[in-house]
Amino acid sequence: MLSKCANPGCPSSFRYLHEGKLFRIHIEATESGSGLGVHAEEKKRARRVEFFWLCQKCSAEMTLSFEEGVGVKIRPLADLRAMAS
Repeated sequence: MLSKCANPGCPSSFRYLHEGKLFRIHIEATESGSGLGVHAEEKKRARRVEFFWLCQKCSAEMTLSFEEGVGVKIRPLADLRAMAS
């Protein structure tokens, strides 16, 4: 359950969906196969969905991104605008 802004430096509590921005991030994790006929070396991809929220103030300046091996990161919107140019 969401309880606060995904920005660790922000104390804002989650109360309403219309205040800020909600992110749905699909996270793929590699799991070892354990079924019959599956070798220990074979791996399958497990997918889960996690939700993150940025408050109104933080969402005006930042966004979230997922990096494999790192996890969810907060990125300034200015960085994304510069990459798009």
